[in-house]
Order: sequence, then C-alpha cells, then structure tokens
Amino acid sequence: MTLSGNQKRKMKSAARFYAVQALFQMEATGQTVESITREFISHRFGAVYEGDEMAEGDVDHFRAVMDEAVNNQARIDQMTDRALVAKWPIARIDPTLRALFRAAGAEIVTAETPPRVVLTEYVDIATAFFPDGKEPKFVNAVLDHMAHEARPEGF
Repeated sequence: MTLSGNQKRKMKSAARFYAVQALFQMEATGQTVESITREFISHRFGAVYEGDEMAEGDVDHFRAVMDEAVNNQARIDQMTDRALVAKWPIARIDPTLRALFRAAGAEIVTAETPPRVVLTEYVDIATAFFPDGKEPKFVNAVLDHMAHEARPEGF
C-alpha cells in the first residue's frame, strides 16, 4: 500500500504527539527508551480507547525522535534553558512542556526537518495539551529561540 503525502504527514504528526507522551512517561516512571518505545509502538499506535481509535504513527520517525531526544538530552536541555527566562530553568517547568521541548529539540538538532515545520507541529501539540492556556505562545517563543541558535541558516 502506498501512502499519500497527506497520510505520511499525519503519521509523522502522530509520531511527534506520541513522542511527547512517551518522553513524559519516561521521566515520570524511569523506564528506558527501549521499553517505552516498544510499549508505544505495540500498544498505542492505532489502539482503540473507549471507542476512539488512536492515530497510526510513523514508527521510524517516532524511534528517531525518541533516540535523538535521549541521546542529545543534555544539549537540548541546555538550549531550552538558554531560551527560557533566567528564573525558570527547565527543571521548574511543567513536565509535559519539558517532554515537548525535548522532542522538538531532537528534531531541531538533527536538521532533517525544516525549523518552521518543527515549530508549527509542536505548537499544535502544545495546543492539544493546553487548549485554553498561554502555553502554545510560550512554546512558539522558546522553540523559535532554540531553532535560531541551533540552525541560524534555516531561517
């Protein structure tokens, strides 16, 4: 079966959403990247919860984001810290946002996805997690700073 460009984009978007959830769960439970990746691919991608079917995610993209986020966590966290206000180091922010910055940072540092796409995708994820809050604007500002630092040529 050949997927259309739109289907591939939706699967990458779903993989990003799952990566944020998985990174959050890793931090909360102390699970390894290998075990959490297996769990999500086996039990979350395309699963049905209370009659709602979860989106099918791009497994390769999910694995890449997870691996990069874990392997480059120190670098990503340092970039995030520099983008945050001095009084708010990454350790003090909401764990969901911390997971989001790590997933987005993984894509920013690998330079495979254009920075504008990364920003748009992860601001959309922030909106899904915080539909009524100021977090999406905050995420946009932090990711914009991170992207300009990591890939100034990308703008």
